[in-house]
Amino acid sequence: MNARMPQQTQTQAQLKHILGHGRLSKVITMDCSRPWNMNSSSGDDEAPKDPRTGGEDFTQQFTENDFEATPPAQRVQFILGEDVDDGSHVSHPLFSEMGMLVKEGDEIEWKETARWIKFEEDVEEGGNRWSKPHVATLSLHSLFELRGLLLNGSVMLDMEASNLELVADLVCDQMVNSGTLPADVKDKVKDALLRRHRHQHEYAKKSRLPIIRSLADMRNQSSSKKDMVKSPSSQSMARQTSGTELAEQQHKGNTNFMRKIPPGAEASNILVGEVDFLERTLSCFIRLSQAAVMGDLTEVPVPTRFIFILLGPPGSQSNFHEIGRAMATLMSDEIFHEVAYRARKRDHLLAGVDEFLDAVTVLPPGEWDPTIRIEPPAAIPSQEVRKRPPELLKEEIDEEEEEQRLREESGLSRSGRLFGGLINDIKRKAPWYWSDYREALSMQCVASWIFLYFACLSPIITFGGLLSEATGKNMAAMESLVSGFVCGMGYGFFSGQPLTILGSTGPVLVFESIVYEFSMAQGWDYMTFRFWIGMWVAVICVTLVAIDASALVCYITRFTEENFATLIAVIFVYKAIENVVVIGKTFPVNQGIYDCICTPPLQSNASVLEFAKYKWDSCEFYNGTLTGLDCGKPPTENVFLMSVVLCSGTFIFSTVLKEFKNALFFPSIVRQYISDFSVLIAIFSMTFFDYSLGVPTQKLEVPHELKPTLSTRGWLIPPFSERNPWWSQLIAVFPAMLGTILIFMDQQITAVIVNRKENKLRKGCGYHLDLFILSGLIVICSVMGLPWFVAATVLSINHVNSLKLESECSAPGEKPQFLGVREQRVTHILIFLTIGVSVLLTPLLGYIPMPVLFGVFLYMGVASLKGLQFFDRILIMFMPAKYQPDYMFLRQVPIKRVHLFTLIQLACLIILWLIKSFSQTSILFPLMLVVMIGIRKSLDFVFTRRELKILDDIMPEMTKRAAADDLHQLDAEVGFCQKYLPFFGGRNKREPKGGLDGGFDGAGNNAVALIKCNTSNANEKEFEAQSSLLKN
Repeated sequence: MNARMPQQTQTQAQLKHILGHGRLSKVITMDCSRPWNMNSSSGDDEAPKDPRTGGEDFTQQFTENDFEATPPAQRVQFILGEDVDDGSHVSHPLFSEMGMLVKEGDEIEWKETARWIKFEEDVEEGGNRWSKPHVATLSLHSLFELRGLLLNGSVMLDMEASNLELVADLVCDQMVNSGTLPADVKDKVKDALLRRHRHQHEYAKKSRLPIIRSLADMRNQSSSKKDMVKSPSSQSMARQTSGTELAEQQHKGNTNFMRKIPPGAEASNILVGEVDFLERTLSCFIRLSQAAVMGDLTEVPVPTRFIFILLGPPGSQSNFHEIGRAMATLMSDEIFHEVAYRARKRDHLLAGVDEFLDAVTVLPPGEWDPTIRIEPPAAIPSQEVRKRPPELLKEEIDEEEEEQRLREESGLSRSGRLFGGLINDIKRKAPWYWSDYREALSMQCVASWIFLYFACLSPIITFGGLLSEATGKNMAAMESLVSGFVCGMGYGFFSGQPLTILGSTGPVLVFESIVYEFSMAQGWDYMTFRFWIGMWVAVICVTLVAIDASALVCYITRFTEENFATLIAVIFVYKAIENVVVIGKTFPVNQGIYDCICTPPLQSNASVLEFAKYKWDSCEFYNGTLTGLDCGKPPTENVFLMSVVLCSGTFIFSTVLKEFKNALFFPSIVRQYISDFSVLIAIFSMTFFDYSLGVPTQKLEVPHELKPTLSTRGWLIPPFSERNPWWSQLIAVFPAMLGTILIFMDQQITAVIVNRKENKLRKGCGYHLDLFILSGLIVICSVMGLPWFVAATVLSINHVNSLKLESECSAPGEKPQFLGVREQRVTHILIFLTIGVSVLLTPLLGYIPMPVLFGVFLYMGVASLKGLQFFDRILIMFMPAKYQPDYMFLRQVPIKRVHLFTLIQLACLIILWLIKSFSQTSILFPLMLVVMIGIRKSLDFVFTRRELKILDDIMPEMTKRAAADDLHQLDAEVGFCQKYLPFFGGRNKREPKGGLDGGFDGAGNNAVALIKCNTSNANEKEFEAQSSLLKN
């Protein structure tokens, strides 16, 4: 007994040195009284060659080399920073599968119990189905036991083997040579390793549920003269083993689940179980030099790279299960996964485990239920902070230089030469031009095209009707359709940002009415005077392009743009509801007596009462005659109620189906198509519903002939008129200046909203190019006598939303991530091309009820409000503090200051609404947008620079959250450790390399580590400090 003590003391000292626990009475379930031979592998833990092929001696002495004073995170960063010398150590996506040795009927086999791609899936107890993917929660004690197994067990790196039988031979030979496995049970261990592997999808094909019992139960019920395996005979091997050619031919992988596996993935197999012929625990971590498909070892036909084997005596099944889960979770961790591929010796694996333990979060056992399965997060934090070296000296970023750099990237910095900004826009957008057509090959673009076609068509026709009244029919619905075709096609082909949708706006309508009234009062020709105004507007806009005036857009911050976007969205919602209310006034529900009755034919013997039951639309079918003063028009008492149903139904259908991609029904591709075509499905459904009931609701009216509305004018406007004096061409510059401000502000604010960083556009902006193209389109519209079209905010926002890209959810439990927007110009071209040929589609478009299009307006207005921080802050004002969402600005700014900022912004919105609501002041609306910029500047005297940076910043939410967490995590963690170390017997100062005093007696049994929730940088804290928090 005394001879064994030095070896035991040496092992205990090594654990004390590396773990910093001092003593470790129950870290691994192994017989520590027996000497542990550390000569199980070479100095680099390389796997032995196959002795049957003349390999070298593989019983060389192992020497443990650890980095004594280096924190685990820095060791891991050093390992990951080394160059990969060959392709064998390049990491691949991993699929991890855990199997347990169980008995089903009279056969012993490996049963699949859990699997991992990114999240854990378990086989439900007593069921034949997989659980929902969930975040793995591990016992902290199992992690320390696993670390002890990696420290003292077998580690075989870069083993040269191509099948499981050869792997079993090499593992058993290595364990026998190292003295950890008695030679008399070698064949039994090998036979256990080569047992058949049964996977969950194979159980699902059976009609009965499998009866699984542990080996402890089997031993109690079996006769004493029977062992688990009588002999590894060739017959039993051919019938039951895994790794033979017969097994490879008979095994059929789970091809359905194979679609979830990332391309190029490899497998990590964890095999745990208890057997009655072993007296001590055996473990082995294996990395193959080349991944190989090993028969039925894995559920899916992917090559195996890693194998972890854990076998022990009866009574340790549940403990082994937790250790196996810990191993599989480690392999699914992004950092340890790369360490496992690059490790050259045992120390590298231990460094990966230590770094993993530094990054976990411990949940107290009495404050949560460990049986709860945590849902996968919507967004997984980046693990790059665990990979990069510590940035001890961070250079302070000059805010002015950073702002200038961002402005240059967006094309909003002055070039210092004429048309410099325009030239830079062309250079920026030209390389992407052909890709704007290639990237449109998607069904998502088809759905966006049809949705925006109906969304654009109705406002154009409605605007044409209002314009007809305001301009004496000089411009009406037909001119609006032609203008949409001309402007849309030109802008779609040549603009810098084709995601921006052009449309007619309210301020333009007011401007046209003022110019028309002025011309009529002076007795001038309105169209000729408007021609010169358009020419001057184009000249001024080109001048603004030449001097890079679009650079002033950088002063339009979130405060101004969200005020404008919210106003336009609210107008859409208000107008949709107002139009339905107008229908109720035109067709009241209680409209009095309807004077029309169906009477029998003159020569019929039927009575009047018999025919009076027939309604207005069915009387003629029975050869009856309608008699009464109101028979010339159908009854309209149901028109208003039907309009309400159609409008609300379209809105509800569009909203619900748009979110259907996140539903639990149908395959993902079906859900995605339903989501993309949600508005189209709603329009067609409500149109068919209206047609089937036959209620005479208002229908969409489209012009039938391609000709000017006013017969006295043509498609070309004469520049001169006898009614207009010669100086009218000169004074047209004054209304042109007002029109330029209107067009410039409408166009550029919408462009700023479309080009937000949140949209992750990658092809750059084109503010100068857009304004230049718009100038040319204004010239064409002025020559042809067509309405001017500028960027429409709500239509543009919905265009961007309809083209958003999300990652495909391949791994179970993985949430789709927003990738950006499908940037192309084909949808813009097709939308306005279809609008141009709408005259030919009049017979079909005439069936669409106007209330359905009002429902589309309502949907677009509500959808545009989503994602606006201003709207979120308004809702927060009505929420109790405990129910408020965890927004970034609520973390860093006091709630009272947030409400004050919101109230100021809300007051500005109300002022804009009032100015736009009255015709006498609506022409000043563009000027008020300039005033909004001044009001935002004056807030510098009310709020601090930091508060304004947070509340009025267009940085994406997740980027700000990650930046803030990265900035404050070090102080928080070091402060936590310094605060609580004295209470647990530790010291405030960093511990020496020898470790902390005290011990660890299994207190980690009841502590649960929540994996993948803490991405803190472990470089600035010691492993000993975190371990000391777990002491008794």
